[in-house]
Order: sequence, then C-alpha cells, then structure tokens
Amino acid sequence: MKRELGIARCGLACCLCSENVSCQGCDSGQCPDKDWCENRKCSIEKDYSHCYSCCNEECRKGMLSKIKPYGFSLFAKRYGEEALLDCLERNEKNGVVYHRQGIVGDYDEFDDVEELIRFIKEGK
Repeated sequence: MKRELGIARCGLACCLCSENVSCQGCDSGQCPDKDWCENRKCSIEKDYSHCYSCCNEECRKGMLSKIKPYGFSLFAKRYGEEALLDCLERNEKNGVVYHRQGIVGDYDEFDDVEELIRFIKEGK
C-alpha cells in the first residue's frame, strides 16, 4: 500500500491501485482522464478536495455511479479519510485484494453499499 497516494477525488483508493506506478493522481495535471472526469470537474468547480466533502450524499455522478467508489466516498464521509485508509491497510495485510484481476478485486463483489461499508470496516 502506498498510503501517501491516498484516495482519489471520486473515492477510489489510489493507495492500492495497480496503476499507481504510472498514475500521478487527479490533481497532477497529468491525469489522462482530466478532460472528461465528471467527478474531478465537479469537485474542482465546487472547491472540494473530494466528492465525500460534498453535502450531496445521494450524488451518483461519474464514477459514483459504481458501487466501489460510491461506497468508499460514503465511508470517508461518515468516518473520515484516515479511517478509510486505516481499514484498507489492515484489510490488505489480512489478504483482501483491491485489484485481483485487472481492476476488479474483493471490494467489487458487492451490490449493496452498506454491505461494502461493513466489509471495509470488518475486512470479512
């Protein structure tokens, strides 16, 4: 885990991403998705560092239409980014895999956001 990479604006875990070797992150100016990323544009426009900082908890724009980034954002909104990073780090040490095949891993097996949040907290 590269904890210093933290969480992307949309909620994805840059710190665990298999692409974090070449990706410089949302705010680097080098993000290949910067021209079309709805979450990046919206959060910059509203002057938020992350989607979880926004008061609209029901927003499902862009990447938030997917369960993993929405669940991670909701977790960070409720418990804080440091708590999310702590849980992700603990889970990784206990064998939970963020990207198992391509960009799909253990956190992608959910269709209920509250179950995903429980999994993040408990790691099982």
